[in-house]
Amino acid sequence: MLYSQTQDLYRNCTEFLEKDPMQRLRALKEMGLARYDFLTRMPLTEANITCVMRFLGNRQRVKFPNLQGADLSGLVLDGVNFIRGDLTGANLRGSRLINADLLFANFTQADLRNADLTGATLNETIWLDALVDGCEFEAGTGLTNEQRTYLKIRGARL
Repeated sequence: MLYSQTQDLYRNCTEFLEKDPMQRLRALKEMGLARYDFLTRMPLTEANITCVMRFLGNRQRVKFPNLQGADLSGLVLDGVNFIRGDLTGANLRGSRLINADLLFANFTQADLRNADLTGATLNETIWLDALVDGCEFEAGTGLTNEQRTYLKIRGARL
């Protein structure tokens, strides 16, 4: 039975990602999740099917999104709310997260090369082994002095 439920969830999430952005947004509205419109821009990849399965399969936890391994590369995610989001191993290369709420977000081993986090709120974030070469930050975004030094050493632009 559990295997069948997982198969159904996989199929539903694949079908969701096969839809165009407007169809996805309609589906999110029907589920009461329209504020998570970043899901309308995610490409159809195996990693994103798994991510959407975790997201939609556990709706009571969507407030703190589990985006481990998600492919969000090159997306415009300005103003997105990923507070307490787990972005471990996520691909955010070249993405724009201008003015995003990223409080307590975990970027362990995430790829943020050439991403733009200008104006993002970054208090209590985790950056262990994150790739940040060319990543754009702004002063006063909630990073500690230790984090700033760590990120600069790894190639971030502050």
